[in-house]
Amino acid sequence: MIDFKPIKIEQKELYQHYLLDDIERGCEYSFSNLYLWGRQNATILNDHMVLFSHFNRKSVYPYPVGSGDKKPILDAIIADAKERGISCRITSLNADAIQTLETLYPGMFRFHCDRDSFDYIYDINDLADLPGRKYQKKRNHCNRFRTDYPNYTVQPLSENNREQVLEMINSWYTSKEQENPESDFLMERTAINKALKHYQELEMDGLVLMNDDKILGITMGSQLSPITYDIQFEKAWGDVNGAYAIINYEFSRYLREKYPCIRFLDREEDLGIEGLRIAKERYFPHHMVEKCWAHLMEDDYEY
Repeated sequence: MIDFKPIKIEQKELYQHYLLDDIERGCEYSFSNLYLWGRQNATILNDHMVLFSHFNRKSVYPYPVGSGDKKPILDAIIADAKERGISCRITSLNADAIQTLETLYPGMFRFHCDRDSFDYIYDINDLADLPGRKYQKKRNHCNRFRTDYPNYTVQPLSENNREQVLEMINSWYTSKEQENPESDFLMERTAINKALKHYQELEMDGLVLMNDDKILGITMGSQLSPITYDIQFEKAWGDVNGAYAIINYEFSRYLREKYPCIRFLDREEDLGIEGLRIAKERYFPHHMVEKCWAHLMEDDYEY
């Protein structure tokens, strides 16, 4: 059985060695996301970072990250699942990973691509400049916000405003839960509060949208690859017209100035939520990070 251990923040530098390469991956490979969401376990095996993740009462093995021969690593994952008595589900597969599995284990895996989990990737210049006719509506939203709040400011997240941000976030979730008592924001609420507590150690950036002394919105993220930045959290008051549009615009400009090497912004998946999908598509993604999963034929499975 593989000796997995819970991911600790002190291991960031070790794991970043594997994660911050030039291969495009989904947002689930951000160290910040690994640390903040769910129950994540990892180990280093044959110069690979091997993950064992637990979400929604399911245990999965994200495709291992590292260079060299994948077969010993994949053999170990298959054996580990059998020893634990669980289905062997390998997630976060791109086309190359699928080809590797088909070559190494012909006919042994079922494959399924999950559109709801595809990441939306945007050219940073598109979101920072909102150029051309296709972004006219977004520019209108921003202009409406500027008209309604001519004295607005944006501030980087810091120790000076962190407590006020925490208060705003918790008020935001409380209002959402009151609007819809059936909603379940526990995992997300836990993750964002954890992010605010450890944003410095995780080397996350945040931007706070202010009008006078009131916070209208916040956004946070971290670097995903040498050229891609992951936008992990974005919250604003729904009754403030244009708040989401303006904080998206301002954060894109802030990141472009701070990180000249960044070409793309990963705004993560839509989870199959219709309104969220429409909102993400209206920003015209440059491309999508397609993600699939594999399941051993001999195991029982469900999508």
